[in-house]
Amino acid sequence: MRSARTLAVLGLLLVGPSLAAPPSPADPRAALRKRAEGDTPLRADTFDLCDRIGGRITGTLAVDQAVDWAVAKLESLGVDWVKTESYPVPFLWVPGTAEVTATAPDTFSLRAVAAPGTASTGGAIEARVVDVGEGEAADWARVGASASGAIALVHTQEMKTFEDLFAEYMRAGPLMRAAAQAQVKGLVIQSTRPRGLLYQHPMVFGRTPSAVPVALVAREPAERLAWLAARGEARVRIGIVNRIGPTYEARNVVAEIRGRETPDEFVVLGAHLDSWALGTGAEDNGVNVALVLDVARGFHELGLRPRRSVRFVLFTGEEQGMWGSAGYTDRHQAELDRHAGVVIFDVGSGRTRGFFVSGRPELRSVVARALSIYPGMGPSAQSLEGIDGTDNFDFLLSGVPNFVADQDPAPYLLDYHAESDVPDRVNYKEARRNAGLAATLVWGLANSPAPIPKRQTRTEVDALLVRTKLVEQMQGFEQWDDWKAGRRGFPAPP
Repeated sequence: MRSARTLAVLGLLLVGPSLAAPPSPADPRAALRKRAEGDTPLRADTFDLCDRIGGRITGTLAVDQAVDWAVAKLESLGVDWVKTESYPVPFLWVPGTAEVTATAPDTFSLRAVAAPGTASTGGAIEARVVDVGEGEAADWARVGASASGAIALVHTQEMKTFEDLFAEYMRAGPLMRAAAQAQVKGLVIQSTRPRGLLYQHPMVFGRTPSAVPVALVAREPAERLAWLAARGEARVRIGIVNRIGPTYEARNVVAEIRGRETPDEFVVLGAHLDSWALGTGAEDNGVNVALVLDVARGFHELGLRPRRSVRFVLFTGEEQGMWGSAGYTDRHQAELDRHAGVVIFDVGSGRTRGFFVSGRPELRSVVARALSIYPGMGPSAQSLEGIDGTDNFDFLLSGVPNFVADQDPAPYLLDYHAESDVPDRVNYKEARRNAGLAATLVWGLANSPAPIPKRQTRTEVDALLVRTKLVEQMQGFEQWDDWKAGRRGFPAPP
């Protein structure tokens, strides 16, 4: 696929017995696109998953129900096989209750949720409020020893862009370390969303939960609490109950359509099945679960069987640190040399503008050839930016070509991890276009007569991480030590 050859004779297809269906169309790409953009069950599947099962936190009954639901769906779509694969998650974290009440100089409740990965309070705790601004090093230095034994109030800027979101993620680790060093009793963090909207923002990304309780509270009452604290002593009571446990096993869903010529080479189309549970996980990421199902459905309905095998993978554990995709790469180490590409969708129903190829310029033309029936999808539409934070990442660390949909983030960010992330918010017209792009790209990768792209070596991945400036993100996401020690990606060098 790295050569300059174009896709050849796309209409000369053999249809296997399990996909026996209508005769194959002259141009499968055009047929896949037309079908996906028509009246498909994508919307119904999104509602069925999100409204019937609801939010799907890994480690809960809901995610187990979602896994079983996805298995049954894929079995009904005519794939050659479907199964679940287990993998370890470092620790269990499931929210219970979170109550935050100002007790002086006035009494009022603050709407609150627990921040993922953080501690319970072990009963209600009450203390004076120390305002630590945005929780930067200078803010902690300003309050000094007065933070000890207090509950620290942390301000935030309103989140409007992906840059704002990733800045929030990068602040989490330093903030938690500073809070522990200051010996605060807990943190109360102002929501980055206006009008009382709550969301669940992870504060821990590694293998160990935090010992500091953290409540995220509605933006407007947090401002009131800050105003009171600036004019005299304010006090607050917080009570947080989370379910926290040791390492446990979770499950991915893996299905396959076997290739007709080189079935031991693979293209993966994936999305994460899990979600947080304030809303019902529609934009993040139920609509793209439905997209994966619909691509499998489209291959079956059109009677398409490409040269290479296509795997449809619904990962869990993504919200806790992409542990499901890490588990897949661990389990399939012996096959990774034969993975022609991994395609991931994870930004809701935002319009796809191209694909991130994470620092591999030779992959831009691969995408452009596959998507040549779409105007504006040439090589320049494929971004070289390195992507961390979704299920492509352990494939990237393993040297496997990976393609992440570059979707318009604006509609997605409004509901990101929030109470408002429900299926009524999804743009189904754009979601169907995204499904057409996904199907077309997967077909192009799986049916190309060109050799599969070269898998990078550990040395090449190391250089790519530096070149794409992913090292700082990996450190912020507590991934760097795992990479250097060989716990993620390639084994550590001797």
